[in-house]
Amino acid sequence: MDNLPLPEYTKRDGRLNLAARLPNFFVRPDLGPKMYNAYGLTATEDRKVGTTNLHLDVSDAVNVMVYVGPSGVCQHDVIATIEEGDVDEMTKRRVYEGKDKPGALWHIYAAKDAEKIRELLRKVGDEQGQENPPDHDPIHDQSWYLDQVLRRRLYEEYGVQGWAIVQFLGDAVFIPAGAPHQVHNLYSCIKVAEDFVSPEHVRHCFRLTQEFRHLSTTHTNHEDKLQVKNIIYHAVKDAVGTLKAHESKLNRP
Repeated sequence: MDNLPLPEYTKRDGRLNLAARLPNFFVRPDLGPKMYNAYGLTATEDRKVGTTNLHLDVSDAVNVMVYVGPSGVCQHDVIATIEEGDVDEMTKRRVYEGKDKPGALWHIYAAKDAEKIRELLRKVGDEQGQENPPDHDPIHDQSWYLDQVLRRRLYEEYGVQGWAIVQFLGDAVFIPAGAPHQVHNLYSCIKVAEDFVSPEHVRHCFRLTQEFRHLSTTHTNHEDKLQVKNIIYHAVKDAVGTLKAHESKLNRP
């Protein structure tokens, strides 16, 4: 926790972490830290499978790679997976140089593109004869991993392109609230994540809680566990109180 980047956002009492505005008498939302342990998937048949399938979160998060397991897989498979992952040339050079150990391949998309991604996944689901019940959602259900074929279709048919990121040992990846993302572990990894609520993305937090209300009552995301309305109310209350206190100081004779 002491080493998280951008502590004014990521720490529980960070000045720009709106979740810190909740009074102590509230049962605070569980923002972490959370640990994610998973084996690597690098064999050819595994490249269409996600360690964590495409989904999005109601809050912002920072994810730190704290451990990458020993090289129990072929280096050629790792490089081939990265090559197929559409990463940039600078990242590829970092992999080839071998000074840093790659742990996971991420694909992150802008929150504004979530609906277009849903349209593609529903279309592909129809092509495969899958059912699409109205109280289910192809992103919230975490039932899809966008492999190279689906990512290409997403770009060609909808003009949507995300960011491909290789997370090396010690790297921190920031995931904005509402941004669809997926992870494919290259080696066995341990990651630690901490959630936070930034002023820049709180509108996405609020919108998502409204989306979640339309999911089935048994869905894990149906409930507003973040208490986003309470967070917004008390953040605004604190801001107004600070401004009024400052104004009264200025008006003193």
